[in-house]
Amino acid sequence: QVQLVESGGGLVQAGGSLRLSCAASGRTLSTYSMGWFRQAPGHTREFVARIVGSTSGTNYADPVKGRFTISRDNAKNTVYLQMNGLTPEDTAVYFCAAPIYTNPRGWTADYWGQGTQVTVSS
Repeated sequence: QVQLVESGGGLVQAGGSLRLSCAASGRTLSTYSMGWFRQAPGHTREFVARIVGSTSGTNYADPVKGRFTISRDNAKNTVYLQMNGLTPEDTAVYFCAAPIYTNPRGWTADYWGQGTQVTVSS
């Protein structure tokens, strides 16, 4: 069993930055792909970013490319999401997830955190 705990969400003005953290426990996840999804009110959950465990390769959703950066510290079993240039459209609950992979319906994951709220005011 894997437990994922997010932190770092909050309220920020448009153009500002936030850094989300996700601490994993229950299993060493250094070889797992870990990352983030988000869900805005009235919308389905969507993929945001992924970092591959073995290579640290990354994938980003188009809306966040160039603004968000995902990284990980395997020694701390923690993954981070640095979010810059935030806009009100980034307002959502952000979920940490692992492992992240694709199936015929798109990006998905086996384990999920409880989510952290990010609110961007205009």
